[in-house]
Order: sequence, then C-alpha cells, then structure tokens
Amino acid sequence: MTSKDNCRYELRTAIRQLSDRCLYSASKWAAEQLVGIEQDPAKFTPSNTRFQRGSSSIRRRFHSNEGSSTPIAGISYVSTPVMEEDEVVDGDFYLLAKSYFDCREYKRAAHVLREQNGKKSVFLRLYALYLAGEKRKEEEVVELEGSLGKSDAVNQELVSLERELSTLRKNGMIDPFGLYLYGLVLKQKGSENLARTALVESVNSYPWNWSAWSELQSLCTTIDILNSLNLNNHWMKDFFLASAYQELRMHNESLVKYENLQGTFSFSNYIQAQIAKAQYSLREFDQVEAIFEELLRNDPYRVEDMDMYSNVLYAKECFSALSYLAHRVFMTDKYRPESCCIIGNYYSLKGQHEKSVVYFRRALKLNKNYLSAWTLMGHEFVEMKNIPAAIDAYRRAVDINSCDYRAWYGLGQAYEMMGMPFYALHYFKKSVFLQPNDSRLWIAMAQCYESEQLRMLEDAIKCYRRAANCNDREAIALHQLAKLHSELGQSEEAAFYYKKDLERMEAEEREGPNMVEALLFLATYYKAQKKFDEAEIYCTRLLDYTGPEKETAKNLLRGMRIAQSSFPSMDVELFPP
Repeated sequence: MTSKDNCRYELRTAIRQLSDRCLYSASKWAAEQLVGIEQDPAKFTPSNTRFQRGSSSIRRRFHSNEGSSTPIAGISYVSTPVMEEDEVVDGDFYLLAKSYFDCREYKRAAHVLREQNGKKSVFLRLYALYLAGEKRKEEEVVELEGSLGKSDAVNQELVSLERELSTLRKNGMIDPFGLYLYGLVLKQKGSENLARTALVESVNSYPWNWSAWSELQSLCTTIDILNSLNLNNHWMKDFFLASAYQELRMHNESLVKYENLQGTFSFSNYIQAQIAKAQYSLREFDQVEAIFEELLRNDPYRVEDMDMYSNVLYAKECFSALSYLAHRVFMTDKYRPESCCIIGNYYSLKGQHEKSVVYFRRALKLNKNYLSAWTLMGHEFVEMKNIPAAIDAYRRAVDINSCDYRAWYGLGQAYEMMGMPFYALHYFKKSVFLQPNDSRLWIAMAQCYESEQLRMLEDAIKCYRRAANCNDREAIALHQLAKLHSELGQSEEAAFYYKKDLERMEAEEREGPNMVEALLFLATYYKAQKKFDEAEIYCTRLLDYTGPEKETAKNLLRGMRIAQSSFPSMDVELFPP
C-alpha cells in the first residue's frame, strides 16, 4: 500500500469515528484533506474527477514533482494504528443521545447516557455537559452585558468535568477523545501546561483529530514551547507545524511545510488557503488574489477565509471585484461572520463607514471572538474620528489575540491622533515586534518620532531605514530619509537618498512634487560641490516644469556659467599665448 493509500484509509476511518462522536468540525477538516489527495489515475471515472485540477496555475506554482508517485521528501508518513472501537456497545441509548446532541439538547443527551460506561458514551456525555455549560455561559453574557459586552461569566460545568476526567485519566479509563476534552477544560481553567500535556497525549494516541491539534496550537505562543512538545512522527504533525509556524509569524517556514504537503495532498483547498494566508502576511497580494480566484472556481460556495480575500481587494481598491464577492457571500450565507466582514469592507471602500460598522457589529453578534471584525471596526471608528470607540475595539482585539499586530498598530494610530506620542510609540513598538517586515509600521513609528512633541530625528532615521529595507511599497521612506538628513545638515547622506528616491520614481514612471524636490536639492548640492556637469543635468530637467522651480533652475545655470567662465579668463591673463 502506498503512502497516499495509507492516508486515504486513515482519513476515511477517522471521518467515521469523529462524526460518530459529534466532532463535526474535525470530521469536515479530515474529509477536505481526503478529497485533496491526488487520485490514482487507474481509478479515474467521469464521476470522481471533480477535484482533478491538473491544469491549475496554483498547483504548478507550488508543486513541482508532478510525476512522482511518492510524497516529496520531508513529510513523515509513519502509520499510526487506527483506534479500535469500544467492545461495549451502548447501542440504542447512544443513538438517542446523539440525536439529542445534534438537536443541541445537550442536557438531555447527557442524561440519557448517565448509566452507560463505554468510552464512547462517557465522552459524548461529558462533551454534551461541556457544551451545555458553554451555551449557558453565552446566554448569561447576553443577559448581563449584551451580545458584545464583557462579562465574567464562566462555564459552570468545568469543575465537575475536570474532577471526573482527572479520575478517568488516573484509572487509565480515558481514550484520546477524553484527553482532548480534558485539555479543553484545563485550558479554559487557565492550566496551560497541564492542558498541553493532555493534548499532546491525545494527538499522539489519535493524530487525526484536527480540533485537538488546533487547541494545542493555541497554547504554543512561542517557538520554544513549540519545540518542547514531544510529538510522534506522523503526517498530521506536518499540518500542525505548518499552521503553528504561521501563527508564530514564521511564514517562510510555514510555506515550505505546505509546499511539501502538496506532494500528497495536491488538491487540498485547505492547503491552498493556508498558502494564501502566508502570502498575505508577506504582502504578496497578487499571488494571494490568484489563489483565491482559483479557490472560488473550484469551490464556488466557499465562505471560509474569504474575508482575507476581501482585505486584499480592499487594499488594491478593486471595487467591482469586492462588490461581486460581497454579493456572492450574501447569497451563499449572509449570517456568517466572514460574510459580514466582507460586506463591511465593501461599504468601507465606498466610504460609507457607518454602514460598515453595522456589518462588523453583526459579525461580532454571530461570534464575539471574531478577531478580524474587532480590528476592522476599530479602523472604521478611526475614519469616523470616534477615537474612544476605536481604542475600545482595538483593546478587545488584543484581548482575544495579543499577537494581532494590526490591533496594536491601530492603538498607536489612535493615541497619535489624540496627541499622545509616547503612548503611540509604545503600541507601535509592539506592532513592529510582531511584524518586523512591514514597512508601514516602521514608517508610522518614524513619523511619531518626528512629531513636534518628540523631535527625535535620529531615531526617526533608523525607523525609515528599516522601512526602506522592508520593501516600502508606498515609497515614503527614501524621501523622508533624504529630507531628515537635509534638515540635520548632512548633505552627503541627503544627496544619496534623494538620488535613490529619484531612481525609484523614474523606474516607476512617477511624477510629482517629490521629484521636483529631489531634482532641486541634487542640482544645488552638485553646484556647491563644483560638479557642474552633474548639476547641469538636474537643472536641465527642471526646465521642463512650469512652476517657480523653473526660475530657480535658470538662476542655478546662470550662476554655474558665470563661475565656469571666470576660470578661463584668469588663465588667459596669467598665461598669455
């Protein structure tokens, strides 16, 4: 059996087992990877070729070993024995409880299984109690504070669940699904080290539960914690590491992992979406747009991750494409947080910020922990000059995820607008620590150093240099470096940056006041250096303009000719022929 056949067999079995335990999110993820495995050409039939996208431009970009029948090197395919089902089958009671569970009647489901002792039944009973506690907690939040309010409400089932799961674990009566639930409970109670231990045990015993991997990833906040995990060598570990690297902002390492995984999962929409996410973080917007267009062709009713696609269209100001995407997700499922964020982005791009806020609020009513909605709503409040509301939204975002550099950046902007540069600097520093390769963040920090209250120009120069080295797409850093060096009387450095800025503007075929400023400075600088030929080149270019710079250039040229003509006349008098 080939490694791909092994993956297929394991995933098919896992899908049944996960669905049987009502872990539908993990089951869906496994099913998506199953259909993402490249099919055996000998088994192709017209009915099963829907996912065979051999001509995909995305596939060509990231998967070069087309003819290989074995996975790309670097992926581990050590087979883990598929877990045997319980010998004790609880039969009719389990089916009734599962039916109640699917109808969200969690307490009834738990009650039906109160006397059943099979591991499957014990897990479903405890999982039902956990979700009943979560449901009641959400109801309390709405009752006490409203759907977007903060609350100290907790899951009242956690204490009893921890006690029972701990006893089962000590007695060796717990299965991998029980360990997953135990990790979930410990995480909510703040026992992160114990939660990591339980989740590692769970994924080592049963590696196909993506929900367990996701919870484990949320507890890996540093690379040291990630490297300390004692994980078995299984192909699911590669999915986990790729995702964890992405969350830790190790985007290139994440891309390498995903590209390797495509050796087996050549047609996985999930992997393509994750590659797009990594490229988005690297600001490769053209590649991200191409990947999402491909995803929508293959999966036209997909809503997941499409809010990121809308962010790209927003950044590129693609009105028609964003309008089409907003209409598409509205018709597919308008009550998804992603759909509301996409529509909010659409109204924001049209400048209708009040309407945009309405849709971001709707997204948060559907999922109050939806990070992107809090951050984007903060941006809208900044546009509306409602700074207190913006600060509140950004703070809610960093409460959910302290690694969201956009929210820290937003806080910096908000405090800068309030004329509080020291506070702004604090938040800008947090944002650049999390995203050191984003030139916009360095520019924001530099502008803060330049402010009237601070005037820390040397620090501003350091920040602009970092921005210039981080592919400054807005072409701000070079011009500002030139101006600051000129202001500090450092003419040689100023000329260097003005020249680099001029070369960039010429390459990008841009005109404007920055070009005029650069030409004027360079003409004056080279005249002062007695390099008249170079100064004349810049002066001649200034003659093409119609403003006061034309007269300045004429005066410079006249002065240079007078200076040049004086030297030969002196030679004639001193050394007659």
